[in-house]
Amino acid sequence: MKVAYVFATSGNTAHYKLGQMILPQLEENRHGVEVVGLFFFDDNTLILQKGNEIGERLSKVAASQNILLMMCDQCALSRGLAEGAPGDKDSIMTKAAPKNTVDNVTVGCFPDLYTALSGNMPDQVITI
Repeated sequence: MKVAYVFATSGNTAHYKLGQMILPQLEENRHGVEVVGLFFFDDNTLILQKGNEIGERLSKVAASQNILLMMCDQCALSRGLAEGAPGDKDSIMTKAAPKNTVDNVTVGCFPDLYTALSGNMPDQVITI
């Protein structure tokens, strides 16, 4: 089974649930399902900031396991983790690019996420 995770809950969700639970399982190849994407909202985007220990580990796992790492464009822009502009009414696709993030990170909105996952669609999407 293929899954994608959406980190939407405010607070320390990515740091605790991803960093202490999911990431170690991915690193040890014992998560039990194939993770095809991780999408980050709000302060959860900060886990992907360059130098963040969890983000650096996650970047390596994402590269080796073909996992999409994507941040919400508006969330990333407002936290200094992207430059450019979000999508607008004429083009719903983002015009933002990652800045000061770990490797293998992209920036986008839901239309960008759908496009990015279209070649490797998850069976389930789990919101945490």
